[in-house]
Amino acid sequence: MKELLQFDFKHIRGDLFGGLTAGIVALPLALAFGVSSGLGPSAGLYGAIFLSFFAALFGGTATQISGPTAPMTAVSMVFIAEIISNFDGNVEKALPTILCVFFLAGLIQVALGMLGIGKYIRYIPYPVVSGFMTAIGVIILITQIPPSFGYYPKEDLNYVTQFKPQAEEIILENILKDEMNEGILVLEDFKTTIDRAQKITEEDILIEAKTLAGKNASGVIGTIKSVPKIFRDINYMEVLLAFFTILIIFGFKRITTKVPSTLVALFVVSGVAIGFGLDYRPIAAIPSGLPLPNLSLFGSLGMGTLSTYIFTAITLAFLGAIDSLLTSVVSDNMTKTVHKPNKELIGQGIGNSIGAIFGGLPGAGATIRTVVNINAGGKTRLSGMISGLLLLVILLALGPIASQIPAAVLAGILITVGIGVMDYKGLKAIPAMPRDEVLILIVVLILSTVWNLVFAVGIGLVIASLMFMKKIGDLTSDSLNIVALKEEESWEDEKGLPKDIKKEVFIKHIDGPLFFGSTSKFTETAKQIPENASTLVIRLDKVPYIDQSGLYALESVILDLRQQDKNVLLVGATKQPEYMMERIDIIPDLVSKDQLFDDFDQCLDWLKKNK
Repeated sequence: MKELLQFDFKHIRGDLFGGLTAGIVALPLALAFGVSSGLGPSAGLYGAIFLSFFAALFGGTATQISGPTAPMTAVSMVFIAEIISNFDGNVEKALPTILCVFFLAGLIQVALGMLGIGKYIRYIPYPVVSGFMTAIGVIILITQIPPSFGYYPKEDLNYVTQFKPQAEEIILENILKDEMNEGILVLEDFKTTIDRAQKITEEDILIEAKTLAGKNASGVIGTIKSVPKIFRDINYMEVLLAFFTILIIFGFKRITTKVPSTLVALFVVSGVAIGFGLDYRPIAAIPSGLPLPNLSLFGSLGMGTLSTYIFTAITLAFLGAIDSLLTSVVSDNMTKTVHKPNKELIGQGIGNSIGAIFGGLPGAGATIRTVVNINAGGKTRLSGMISGLLLLVILLALGPIASQIPAAVLAGILITVGIGVMDYKGLKAIPAMPRDEVLILIVVLILSTVWNLVFAVGIGLVIASLMFMKKIGDLTSDSLNIVALKEEESWEDEKGLPKDIKKEVFIKHIDGPLFFGSTSKFTETAKQIPENASTLVIRLDKVPYIDQSGLYALESVILDLRQQDKNVLLVGATKQPEYMMERIDIIPDLVSKDQLFDDFDQCLDWLKKNK
């Protein structure tokens, strides 16, 4: 508790600028994610407010900015649609159950942090992450096609009418279920059933048909099936609003990156639409005033909800954990700090739980907002708390105005998010990567896009683990062992190293494959090098295999050292590692051919000539 009350105000100016800038960037994204989820813009805004504040207060990454993210929203929108359909399309009735799942997900994250699970998240292989992130981008891009063209399946009466017979069946089935639960269903006398059936109105059937139509047209597959209907009834005003939003977001970045282009697009396109009185579809109304706790969610906390939706809550919890800790790694690389993974999970869990009580969408550490915060001067957790407070002020002051934002503008914003979230680095590397790693990436990408995000990641992890075990079994290699150069630990050919060179040279021995399970240890290399050392020699003589994660870890270390004007020499690279380094241009772009040696004697000659 004492630690929570202690704040570092030495960097208050940087934290203030960082928090305000990150909050401004978060505003349009929070609104867009809220609309995309199906709960409305206010849910996204509430999630951003409470998660940003409390995750920063209790978390373990000083500069992290949290809020609704693309992966969390993509998963949430699927199960939200499912729960709403279970409540006959009534969002109000479904909301307590939805928020209960969000609340449980937050509690599970707290438990993961307390159990120390956070440190194991880093062992997820790169191809799995790459396939997952690209799938998120594809899902967002495809599912934003309908609103960008002004098409809403529930409002297409020709389409909705097709579901009326099925709607009647469901309504009758629900009547029978109710009677069974009430104990009044008697096979000899269906009088009560007939009386209830006769009270069914055309409006009841239409509401159920709209629910079925929306469910059938949701997701990637549903959107693809709806394409003919989308292009048959194009709303050109919505198309123009979405198009100019995308154009400004990408175009304004070429002018300056100091002002968030997403915010510029939001203000400019919305301002034109409102100012000229254009005929457009606005987003759902955002309630004015302070968010109020939705205590009805606790009424849904029962064995029925737990048994039905506990897996969904676990899914959200693990996805949020992965998303947050990946962003924490980005923050560490930028600030040269080390985050506390388990504490970060506890902070994220508390933020998501409190956000759920107030009707907020769940989220995680947001990479773009965190980078913006750091670049603007954010140094401590105050920056994340300020970001949340800014959004609260905007909600209180501008809620009614924000309700007039065109829905097509937020669709355009989400399309740019979908384009940006895809892992182009991983996709470009496909021709150079081993077939088994390409297989993992493609399997995760396809299954995530058309089936289930979390199941896809699980399958990807299983495949990666099996392939890795096979490789290790084939290679019969010891686990990675990295040690600093000490006299008694030097390899035989290093014992003649002159003392004057030894002071300036730092040698790393890698004994075994450099793979996804060992990269975190290897990336500490750059931090271990003494300041007086001008050269790092990496001994690869005993590295029989290097995978994509290992390649990128090696690339990161080399880039970091080059920024410090330190030389990197590679000695004894075997066939597969050297081939892979050449395929992604580590050799010769980062390490030239004259700094690649077959044995240590050649390396020693170079050191003597260049000391």
